[in-house]
Amino acid sequence: MSEAVSFEVRGRVGWITLMRPQARNAISKDMALAMAAQLREWRQDDAVRVVAVTATGPAFCAGADLKASGTPGPGEPDLLDTLVAFFDTLRAFPKPTIAAVNGLAIAGGLETVLACDFVIAAQSARFGDAHSNFGVFPGGGGAAVLPRKIPLNIAKYLLYTGESLPAADMKQYGLVAEVVADEELVARVQAIGDKLATKSPLVLRKMKKVADEAADKPLADALRHELLELRNHQRSYDITEGLRAFAEKRTPEFKGY
Repeated sequence: MSEAVSFEVRGRVGWITLMRPQARNAISKDMALAMAAQLREWRQDDAVRVVAVTATGPAFCAGADLKASGTPGPGEPDLLDTLVAFFDTLRAFPKPTIAAVNGLAIAGGLETVLACDFVIAAQSARFGDAHSNFGVFPGGGGAAVLPRKIPLNIAKYLLYTGESLPAADMKQYGLVAEVVADEELVARVQAIGDKLATKSPLVLRKMKKVADEAADKPLADALRHELLELRNHQRSYDITEGLRAFAEKRTPEFKGY
């Protein structure tokens, strides 16, 4: 597994790096299982406050490794099961997640990106669905999540044509937060992760929960949810520490409760 995907903690940022450049970082069943397991471990690790996903080589990820999908035994999960479990685990991860997209992200690679909170992309990065090129149907969010992230007509263009668009265009459409020089990608994402790690992990977790659920609620319900979270947050250590640090003109030391 170490040759296919690596896991490393730098500061308080957990890095997942796909390492199959010869296969355009296509995700195998073993890789999906390992990444989901590592996310579950980091979920419980207070030392890790942010997770970044990136890859080596010219591609971020070309999707599932269909050539190595094989036939599972009776009762065993197949490649689709493990991929969806990985996407679900990444999407539900309670801490901030960043897609550091170094190159081509298509099919399951795009779905990996869609499962992250936001995207920092290298100038050479491109984004597309590509399932239609091979008569394959998306199963990890391509058709269901992409139209929630970018304008519907652009999502349909990518879904129907199988084409990919450059990072600059996807920034214009709202999927990408920043586009940086290729050689600056990892350093920039690490800097953002380091900055997020200084924030209250409790605040970020609650913000993520409210923001993720807001789109499926009427505005009044979303506002009510936000207010309830604030009421609960007023009992926390972190808000007391933050206000005390503000009054004392020092940097707060948040503990996440």
